[in-house]
Amino acid sequence: MKFAEALKSRYPGVVLRGMAMGAADVVPGVSGGTIAFITGIYQELLDSLSRIGPHCITLLRKDGISATWKYINGGFLVSLFLGVLISIFSLARLISGLLEDYPIVVWSFFFGLVLASTMPVLRNIPRWSPSVFIFLLLGCALAITVSELRPGEIPATPLTLFLSGALAICAMALPGISGAFILLMIGIYPKVLSAVHELQIVNLFCFAAGAAVGLILFSRLLSWLMRMYIARTLAFLAGILLGSLKIIWPWKLPISGEVEASSKLAPLLANTLPSKFVAQTGEAAHAGAALTAALVAILLVFAVDFFGGTHREKSCATPQ
Repeated sequence: MKFAEALKSRYPGVVLRGMAMGAADVVPGVSGGTIAFITGIYQELLDSLSRIGPHCITLLRKDGISATWKYINGGFLVSLFLGVLISIFSLARLISGLLEDYPIVVWSFFFGLVLASTMPVLRNIPRWSPSVFIFLLLGCALAITVSELRPGEIPATPLTLFLSGALAICAMALPGISGAFILLMIGIYPKVLSAVHELQIVNLFCFAAGAAVGLILFSRLLSWLMRMYIARTLAFLAGILLGSLKIIWPWKLPISGEVEASSKLAPLLANTLPSKFVAQTGEAAHAGAALTAALVAILLVFAVDFFGGTHREKSCATPQ
């Protein structure tokens, strides 16, 4: 009976949203926060996470497990992160393979996804002012600056994995900034991917612990900003989305002396036009397939936004 009731509830849909977020987070250059926003659960996710803290222990002692679980929106969080974990462990290898075999088509799909995702963000800005435009430009500048960074290399120790998890999850919480891309920048991404594939429990635990701490702390800040400075915050997030398009442009050339030509490292390569890509690499540009993939992604975002828009928090429309 309880299982049947669960199937009729909203939680299966939340699991699917989590799976979409997990699939996006596996790709360097795409943020799970983008998926959370266009599927209408971004504000709820931030608010739920921001309620988790030491005060929950007091609430647990005073009112019991049921009240505490309801207070932190536990069913929603468990369903969402269950979907994220399912996607990461089941789709990580598949998405890596697609990036190797069809890099231009895959990056075109995500380009269309991120481009279309700016529309719901911009539409929810309650009012425009000079300061809002400034924050839009600041968001663009931040994303472009991140795209110009070059990868470093740090050892995979328990401490660095913990700190990397905290840093990456903060990026994942921002629509447009990819946690996987940040991991690439500091040279820890291949080690984390290997830990997932090989089930290195200790490394996964250290990384997950850092991610949990970072997400709980950063979500408090974001939730507060979304409620107190909604117009500027949304403009900043929209700017990040627009600026991140530079990172995931499909046609790229290797930068001499810096990175090898690899589809997994596509965000770290130099952007070029399809015609120059063909001339310099001798490979097909796959322009037709790329355009089709981008259009499918755009239509998908508009469909999700249309059908899921009623679930988006009304607070996004509250004036400052």
